[in-house]
Amino acid sequence: MSHKDGFNYREIITKAVCGKGRKFSETTHQINPSHRPSSILGCWIINHKYSAEKKGDNVEVQGSYDINVWYSYSKNTKTDVATQTVTYTDVIPLTMKDENVLSDEMDVIARAIQQPNTLEAAISKCGANVDVQVEREFVVECIGETKVAVAVNPDGCIDDIPSQDYDDEVSDEEFERLDPNFLHGELGK
Repeated sequence: MSHKDGFNYREIITKAVCGKGRKFSETTHQINPSHRPSSILGCWIINHKYSAEKKGDNVEVQGSYDINVWYSYSKNTKTDVATQTVTYTDVIPLTMKDENVLSDEMDVIARAIQQPNTLEAAISKCGANVDVQVEREFVVECIGETKVAVAVNPDGCIDDIPSQDYDDEVSDEEFERLDPNFLHGELGK
């Protein structure tokens, strides 16, 4: 295939990132402890699990986690831990979309860049429950088949070009000009 600029191009079908999205969420969950709480001593979230699926121009992330609230009761004379599993659905719009994708079938990769984290845990106004405010953030990518055009070298690959005798020797003058610290900063990374 030729182009008006004189170069030859070849179309290649490959898998590539064809859509991206990101979403930050804050949610308040109500935890129901066995006893009427006097004070909140701590709150943590464990066992986060999630899956993602493309739906139209969005990715839907469905997940769950366990909220554990350590609290005192009986006028701060006893303690207990209330554990509750909660579920959520985050709909993440794809803000970057490749319109040249060849098929609707895509692999979806979702990463929690902010795992569910407790912002605040407080005794509810009624006094019997605990309101837990949670934050989380996801980045999603959709990977699908797309077509790319690459320029073709009319002379072939560099290995196909007749070899020439190259002088690989470094002169004393060139050797003295070498900076021994040139790659030092990059090697430490």
